[in-house]
Amino acid sequence: MSRISSFSHAPLLLVARIAAAILGGYAFAWGFIAAGASLMFAAGMGFHDAEFLSSLLGVLAFLAVFLWAFAARRAWVVWTVLAVGGGVLAAIGSLVQSRLV
Repeated sequence: MSRISSFSHAPLLLVARIAAAILGGYAFAWGFIAAGASLMFAAGMGFHDAEFLSSLLGVLAFLAVFLWAFAARRAWVVWTVLAVGGGVLAAIGSLVQSRLV
């Protein structure tokens, strides 16, 4: 009986994984790109070069966390890592950018 009731939650778990992969992955990639661009510019790279390189690496980061969202055992770990990681990276990017201006 418990196996039947566990199948009723399967669509919700799948939706949670998809949302984590898309929304959490986007937030993480956005923070990654913001932090990468500002740190590379602060290190002396040209602005457009830093922006382009961090965007390229951000696409790879999005792909990695998108795939990891489906491979991880627990969805709450995925949500936590992506939300906290994206927030921390965005804060680093904002802090470095405020120091440069």
